Amino acid sequence: MKIAFFSAKPYDKTFFEEHNKSFGFQLEFWETHLGPHVVNAVDQGTEVICVFVNDKLTAEVIGTLSEKGVKIIALRCAGFNNVDLVAAKAQGIRVCRVPAYSPEAVAEHAVAMLLTLNRKTHKAYNRVREQNFSLNGLMGFNLHGKTVGVIGTGKIGKVFCKIMLGFGCKVIAYDPYQDEDLKGLGIQYLDFDSLLEQSEIISLHCPLSPENHHIINKQSLDMMRKNVTLINTSRGGLLNTHDVIQALKSGQIAYLGIDVYEQEEKLFFKDLSGSIIEDDDIQRLMSFPNVLLTGHQAFFTADALGQIASITLNSIHELVNGRTPEDESVLLN
Repeated sequence: MKIAFFSAKPYDKTFFEEHNKSFGFQLEFWETHLGPHVVNAVDQGTEVICVFVNDKLTAEVIGTLSEKGVKIIALRCAGFNNVDLVAAKAQGIRVCRVPAYSPEAVAEHAVAMLLTLNRKTHKAYNRVREQNFSLNGLMGFNLHGKTVGVIGTGKIGKVFCKIMLGFGCKVIAYDPYQDEDLKGLGIQYLDFDSLLEQSEIISLHCPLSPENHHIINKQSLDMMRKNVTLINTSRGGLLNTHDVIQALKSGQIAYLGIDVYEQEEKLFFKDLSGSIIEDDDIQRLMSFPNVLLTGHQAFFTADALGQIASITLNSIHELVNGRTPEDESVLLN
């Protein structure tokens, strides 16, 4: 059976080929993202398409895939906002994902961004390399005792909460589905507005949906404490970029760490060092000294990539053989 991978990088090929030794699928790797521009190039008879966060599986694309004979769409990520599930169901295409691949990887990256912004280690590194040992401008703050608001306490958010407890922080949370284990650890669930008002640090760990698109906007930003620290390692569409920029300019946001960006499909996972980036918003964000931006790398550990490959191939194997994987990976039965 043939699996066509899109948005494939060398590391994808390395990990999937290694884990495919247990399955024996025929693997084909495409570096381009999947969209209307390339879908017609998919070989007739390809039964499985494997995609990532910036592939666009619209109703049009899914219709063409169905005509090609595709039976399974496998997302090698947790989010699925880039797939028209209604269209997939209408075409009888099964959709699976990786609901949890090393949640520690993403949570730890969020913490790394928080510590880097706070203690300014990225600036200190560059200074010392230039033999500048001055401490002026490098002052941070203790995390111990700070109130950290966590929006979304799924697998990743839960790990992040526990790490923040380890720092001695007061952790509060917002999620429609409250985690009893976290409540047992002393984490208090609040309504969304109360969390915004009380948090000194806010970290986003929720999937993107039509209901929470631009959940961080002018109205919610105005409700936050002055000089709040905001971290987003989930999906770029959770933030209204224009409103965030205005909040940075006014000082409402003291520090911003983002591993995701609303228009990232045009930028991330590419080497654009020799190009002129025409996106004014991301250029503005990168100009702020109190903004740390990484290119959707929170998932990027060897542990996580191994789990992604293993879970994805196993889910495909189970679906091909008429079985349902024993986890939360299947989106459409």
